[in-house]
Amino acid sequence: MSALDALDEQQRRAASILRGPVAVLAGAGAGKTRVITHRIAHGVDTGAYTPQRVMALTFTAKAAGELRGRLRALGVEGVQAKTFHAAALAQLNFFWPTVTGDVAPTIVDNKVRLLAHAADELRLRPDKATLRDIAAQIEWRKVTMRSIEQYATLQRSVGSIRPSALVDLMRAYEKLKDSRRQLDFEDVLLACAGMLEAEPQVTRAVREQYRHFTVDEYQDVSPLQNRLLELWLGDRRDICVVGDASQTIYSFTGAEARFLLDFERRYPDATVVRLERNYRSTPAIVDVANALMRGRPGALRLEASAAATSGEMPVVTGYHDEHFEAEGVADAIARQLESVPPSDIAVLYRSHAQSAEIQDALARRGIPTTVLGGRRFFDMPEVRQALLALRGASVAPTDQGFADLVRDVLRSLGHAEEPPAAGGALRDAWEARAAILRLAEEAPPGTTLRAFTEGLLARAKDQHEPTLQTVTLSTLHAAKGLEWPHVHLLGLAEGLLPISYATSLDGVDEERRLAYVGITRAGRSLSLSWPRASASGRLQREPSRFLAEIGTGTLRGAGGSATAGARRR
Repeated sequence: MSALDALDEQQRRAASILRGPVAVLAGAGAGKTRVITHRIAHGVDTGAYTPQRVMALTFTAKAAGELRGRLRALGVEGVQAKTFHAAALAQLNFFWPTVTGDVAPTIVDNKVRLLAHAADELRLRPDKATLRDIAAQIEWRKVTMRSIEQYATLQRSVGSIRPSALVDLMRAYEKLKDSRRQLDFEDVLLACAGMLEAEPQVTRAVREQYRHFTVDEYQDVSPLQNRLLELWLGDRRDICVVGDASQTIYSFTGAEARFLLDFERRYPDATVVRLERNYRSTPAIVDVANALMRGRPGALRLEASAAATSGEMPVVTGYHDEHFEAEGVADAIARQLESVPPSDIAVLYRSHAQSAEIQDALARRGIPTTVLGGRRFFDMPEVRQALLALRGASVAPTDQGFADLVRDVLRSLGHAEEPPAAGGALRDAWEARAAILRLAEEAPPGTTLRAFTEGLLARAKDQHEPTLQTVTLSTLHAAKGLEWPHVHLLGLAEGLLPISYATSLDGVDEERRLAYVGITRAGRSLSLSWPRASASGRLQREPSRFLAEIGTGTLRGAGGSATAGARRR
C-alpha cells in the first residue's frame, strides 16, 4: 500500500512533490499533519529520502511527538522530528566542545528568578508579574533579532519600570547570565545561528547530515527561527513549509506570517498547494469560520467535505452577566452529556481568568473537568507512581488476565470503582488512573503487562496523552491544534474578545484570528456566548464586533439572559 493511497486529490498532490521549495497552505481541519507525515513516508518509500537526513520542525514537543508517532505507524523510523529549540540545542551540545574546547553552557532553568537577582543588583523591586512581562520582552527582543541598543530606541516601559531602567535591567540580566555561563531559551537559537555563521566546518557537517526540511505551522515562525532555517538550508532548496495565515496567533512572541505569505516571492519556482477541504466541521460551522475571515490577507476559503452532515446552525446567546453565562453553558453541557461523553466537549475562552466561573458551575453539577495548560498527564505524581508500580508488577510471572492485573495494581494505589466528587485534586487523580485502566481494557488481545508498560513509556516520551473522560477547559491559545465534536466559546464581548488592550488594527486582527481558531476547533456543534456585564455587575459590556462581522446569516440567536437554574441562583 502506498503512503499516498489514503489522501484526497490535493493532499496527494502536496505529498507527491518531494523536491524543490513547496508551500502547503492548509486550512483548519484540512489534514496538514497527515500530509506532512505521508509526504515524508512517500519520500522514504521511493528512496528519495534517507530518514536520518530528514528534519521535521515543529513548535511544540507534543507536536514533534505526534509526528514521530504517526511516522512510526507508517513504518518510518529515524526522522528527526524536533522543535527548533531541541534541534538547535542538540547541535550546540554536539559541536560546542569541538569549537571551543569546553563543555556547552547550561540552560537557565528560571528566567524570572535570574531577572529578580539582576533587579536586586540595580536596587529595583518589580513584582513577579512585572518580572514575567519583562522576561517576555527579552524573549521578543531576541527572536526579532534586535540588539539591546535597538530595543532601547523603542522606548518601552513595563509596569513601573521605565524605559531607561528596563534597558539597564536587560543589560544586567545578560551580564549575570554570562558570569554564570548560562544560556536562556532564545540564546540557544542565537548561539546555534552564530556558530553556523562563524564555523564553516560545523555548517558543512550540519548540511551534510540534513538534506530535506519540513516546517509545520510556518505562519508562527519568528525572524530568528527563519534565519536559523536559512542557515541549515544554505543554497539548497529541499524545503516544504506548511501553514495557515488565518491561524497566526503568536505575534506577541515574535511570530510573523509574512514568511509564509512571501514564500513565493523568496522562492519564485516554489510549488504552492492549497488544502481548503475541511474534514472536521459541519458546513454550518465552516460557514461561520469563512464569514469571520472574509477578505483577510492570506485567508483560505474552507469547504466542508462531502461526507460532512449539515448540522445545526451555530447558536449565539447573550447572558445577563459572566456568572449567568457560566451557569447557562453548564446547563447546556449537562444536557449534552445525556448523549455524548464528556471528552467530546470543550469550553474555550480568551484568558485564564474566565475559567473559574465555568469550572465552579460544572463542578456544582458533578461534571468533571480538565484545564489545559496545567500539569502534563505523564508528569502527574499519580501517573508516575502508577508507571513505577506497573513496571514492578511486569517482572513477576502471573496467570492473571492482563487488564485485571492492571486494575489490581491501580486499586493498590487507591483507585476506586466510583469516582469522588467533581472538582479538586482527588478527582483529577482518579481520572488519570481511570485513563490508564481504559488503555489496558482497549489493548489488543495478547498484550502483556511488559508490552503495555513499554507502550506507556513510549507515549510519555512522545507526549501522547490518553483521553480523559472530562470536559476540557482551555484558553484559545492552548486549544490550537486540537479539536472536539462540541465546542462552547465564551466571552464574545468587547474587552474580552477582542481583549481590551487590542487597540490597534493589527491587535484586533490577531484577536479575530484567535476567534477563528476557537470556531474551527468544533466538529458537530458550536455555541457562542457573551455576557452583558462582569460577574460583579460593575462593568457593562457590548457584544463582540466579530459577531457582527460573522452576521446573522450563519448564526442563530438564542434567548438569553439566563437559564431557569441560573435565575434561581
